[in-house]
Amino acid sequence: MLTLVVRTLRYRTGGFIATLVSVFVGTAVMLACGGLMETGIRTVIPPQRLAAAPIVVAGNQSYDLPTVGHGEDADHETATLSERVRLGEGLASTISGVPGVAHVVPDVSFHAEVLGDQGGPSVPGTQAGHSWVSAELAPYRLTEGAAPIREGEVVLDSATAARIGAHAGGKADIAVRGGVHSYRITGIADAGRRMATDAVFFSPAEAGGLRSAAGQVDAFGVQLAPGADVAAVSAQIATAVRDQRAVTLTGDARGSAEFARAAGDGELLIILAAVFGGLAAQVAMFVVASTLTLSVQQRRREVAMLRAIGATPRQLSRMITGEAMIIGALGTALAILPGVLLGDWLFGRLTGFGVIQPVLKFEQGFYPVVAAAVVGLGSAWGAAFVAARYAGRTRPVEAMRETAIPTRWLTPTRLWLGVSSLIGAAALAYLTITVVDGPLAASTAGPAVTLVATAVALFAPGLTKLLVAVLRRPIRAFGGLPGYLASLNARARWMPMAGAVTPIMLATGLAIFMLYFQTTQVAVAEKQYSDSLLADAVVTSATGDLPPDLVAKVQQAPGVAGASAFVTSKGYNEKPSDATQDEDGVDLTGVTAEGVAKAWGSIVASGQLDALHGNTIALPADLAQRLGVGVGAKIAMRLGDGSPITLDVVATLRTTAASASALMPADTLAPHTAAGAADRILVMAQPGTAEGDLLTSLRSRVGDLDGVQVAGREALTKAFLAEVQANAWVNYLIVGLLLVYAAISMVNTLVMATADRRREFGLQRLIGSTRGQVMRMMAMEAGVVAAIGVFLGTLVAASMLIPFSAAVSDSLFPSGPLWIYLVILGLAVVLTVVATCAPTWFTLRTRPSPSTLAPE
Repeated sequence: MLTLVVRTLRYRTGGFIATLVSVFVGTAVMLACGGLMETGIRTVIPPQRLAAAPIVVAGNQSYDLPTVGHGEDADHETATLSERVRLGEGLASTISGVPGVAHVVPDVSFHAEVLGDQGGPSVPGTQAGHSWVSAELAPYRLTEGAAPIREGEVVLDSATAARIGAHAGGKADIAVRGGVHSYRITGIADAGRRMATDAVFFSPAEAGGLRSAAGQVDAFGVQLAPGADVAAVSAQIATAVRDQRAVTLTGDARGSAEFARAAGDGELLIILAAVFGGLAAQVAMFVVASTLTLSVQQRRREVAMLRAIGATPRQLSRMITGEAMIIGALGTALAILPGVLLGDWLFGRLTGFGVIQPVLKFEQGFYPVVAAAVVGLGSAWGAAFVAARYAGRTRPVEAMRETAIPTRWLTPTRLWLGVSSLIGAAALAYLTITVVDGPLAASTAGPAVTLVATAVALFAPGLTKLLVAVLRRPIRAFGGLPGYLASLNARARWMPMAGAVTPIMLATGLAIFMLYFQTTQVAVAEKQYSDSLLADAVVTSATGDLPPDLVAKVQQAPGVAGASAFVTSKGYNEKPSDATQDEDGVDLTGVTAEGVAKAWGSIVASGQLDALHGNTIALPADLAQRLGVGVGAKIAMRLGDGSPITLDVVATLRTTAASASALMPADTLAPHTAAGAADRILVMAQPGTAEGDLLTSLRSRVGDLDGVQVAGREALTKAFLAEVQANAWVNYLIVGLLLVYAAISMVNTLVMATADRRREFGLQRLIGSTRGQVMRMMAMEAGVVAAIGVFLGTLVAASMLIPFSAAVSDSLFPSGPLWIYLVILGLAVVLTVVATCAPTWFTLRTRPSPSTLAPE
């Protein structure tokens, strides 16, 4: 049987190559998604500034949520705290007392931006300040100059110094806590490798005053005595600090102490890889199945002859599945290296967009290869199994009859699968619209669309026959003789035409849905944010924090109705507990009571915002209802840095999905954040005050402060949209890969379908048709195929876009520019015409007589 399989492949190069390409591309995409998932699961963060410390002691960023339920029904969840958990300086003496410890080095990071020639950061957001004491943990070594020992002295790392052209003995303007100051550069240090964050080193005394939390450090680097065993000492340190909310880290785990928020990126990678990997698997199975099924259908005469001379259905099944498995194995093997490269490239794009921190190490080992191979080989085997059952169950006489005019298509199995796909799509659509929101919406909406596409593909022959009947008269009326011939062909060949329509439907349906789904999400998010934004201007600072008395100064500016410091963080309800609380916790916003009380009175459901002083909180009304508390009640929370706090409820708020945040006093919340202070002030204008007048008034009031900037309402919206668009570009990128895959399948199928008609073209040539007439006829047919495919693809996309748009906005139509749809239509038509006319032209290059003898 193996010999027969190999021989049949030799004479079926067109179908062989088409199926091979489908398996190859699908496996490569799956392998790339598998690499992203493995990277997220492992979340390997190699240390950089702490690399020279064998052991690192840091705050425990893990938090066990309150248990929900009892006994076997109890639900235990763990969350990652959003803010850095710091440790007390006194813990250093405890660690130093462990046998085998040589000395302990505290590490502290704080905001510090070296300003360039134009007064802005040399590279915004990439620099941090540290004490020179911690330089040995990288280690950083001086390449010129000396260490900073006095206030007003700094050492720059070599990357920063090269960017601004600095040398030892020069000056640099640095934005640090309290304003912008000029520092003398005493030296330049180099770590010997590229670092994710550039470093500015201050004298130990000055660094102690600049850190956000007095008496606390970010981590301790532990240097060992000669001959000490890392594992043994680490275990003893863990025992010594177990009651201090601290963890002891070695190896690559040390990186999590340096990049505390990078651990959450691993979870995001898992979600992205799962969503798009699942969608890619669906598309791969769909594409391989359609390609292989078309290849088997084109061998109707061969299958009929084999049945007529005695071949059993089992033998045919073994032959077809054997061919598919050989192609699948070859395509999978060829896809391994490109899949690895594609995964690394995707990871690079994710870090480039700023969605994932570049400190994560890309991992793509054995398991993604196995998973991708299972999908590739499974798709090939499943498609071959279905095609072989169709070919093998037909009796020889019926098979010979069907080679002439294939008309039977709606089998009970096809009907059952089609209806089941529509039911599954309806269920997922309901979840998307009523339950799932945010980035996870794609996890249900994408599969829903592919299920609708599957149903349409199963019913494609009947739909194609119906639409051909509808288009027949317009084709004849406007197409001339080529249109007349094309309409006759379409009427006679509606069954094979359905095979060409299906990949066009899939490609256009996915493209329209995915792109407009994303543009709609962005537009809805922008509208919700704009509607919930109560500020008319914003005051920010290059130093990362603002002077405490600046809020009062802004409040006194003409035209200002209210001014409030603004701090964001997260917290977790502990008592009363919230059964619906997940690892995302509660959004917390720190504000100034006097400012919000004057301008945000409209959002108060009960209580008073001017009571937000000390340990108090204003809860969204729905959260207060879930907790069963009201104004005057007390609740226990865990803040973002792990600190427990008891708060008095002073108000409840009317909120929307976009602004469901609890309010706390800014001076209470800020010390428990990474920055340790408010980084902006929101300003509300008095009624009738124009935005331009408000901005002029604010600039005249705070313009003499270094680093302080004033911007209008659009600056807040722009910053919000920048974050939303970063996530959107990730979706565009991965969806683009799937669309390229679907387009390849479309071209594959069209080339196969056209090349199979060389006998028909030869007969046309023999009865007098010229090459030009045949080419024009095929161009008209390609137009018909494209029109039907685009129409069905539009229906597939609309099946989810319309209900989704109606659920999240006030319109039945998705948001987004019309040119996206027109470009998709244009690309579909161009690809269809080229993929049809190119093989037709190559086929017509041969003489007519040999063409008529070509096997089908």
